[in-house]
Amino acid sequence: MPKDNPIRVALVDDQLLVRSGFRMLINSQTDLEVVAEASNGREAISSLALACSDVILMDVRMPEMNGIETTEHLLAGKAKDVPGPKIIVLTTFDLDEYALSAIRAGASGFLLKDTPPEELLDSIRTVHRGDAVIAPSTTRRLLDHVAPMLRSTTLPDSAHVKAVESLTRREHEVFSLIANGRSNPEIATELFLSEATVKTHVGHILAKLSARDRVQAVVIAYETGVVTP
Repeated sequence: MPKDNPIRVALVDDQLLVRSGFRMLINSQTDLEVVAEASNGREAISSLALACSDVILMDVRMPEMNGIETTEHLLAGKAKDVPGPKIIVLTTFDLDEYALSAIRAGASGFLLKDTPPEELLDSIRTVHRGDAVIAPSTTRRLLDHVAPMLRSTTLPDSAHVKAVESLTRREHEVFSLIANGRSNPEIATELFLSEATVKTHVGHILAKLSARDRVQAVVIAYETGVVTP
């Protein structure tokens, strides 16, 4: 049975067995389809099919060009108003420096390699939606883990600090709730607003913060101390 407008997923991992497992799992879903694969970063950045995907599962450790360099390269050329692929980095908690670098490179989510299949699939859908839940639980735990490093490298007069200070009182309220993992419907209920109004506030917040998506907004919240572990 053909898939109607599935989420296009790309796999970047140097282990064939890992890619094969992900491919079988993802292609078993009616709303997901693997459209491209690469065994390292250099293959990834030269693949037109991969550049046109919606979500990329990116391994951190690869030969020739690692996942962080590849993420930076794939996202660097994207204008803020031009949609590009969202990247989920496959990592482990013992790689704090890798994780922190990937956050700053623009990754939209993080997963452990032994993540349960259901969480992997939900993560792809979550990141693709962008305006729903911020990120899977693994991302939140990882951000909690690296929060001290994020804050320690943020200067008091940094662009992010000034951007947060530019938010209105209501925008700051919405921003704090985003940073704590609330979805638009949850924010609307908590602040007694319509979902349309919340969506407008979220758009203004992302624009003021120059954030690519909600996950990047959450990273800024951790950097500036708006949310703490």
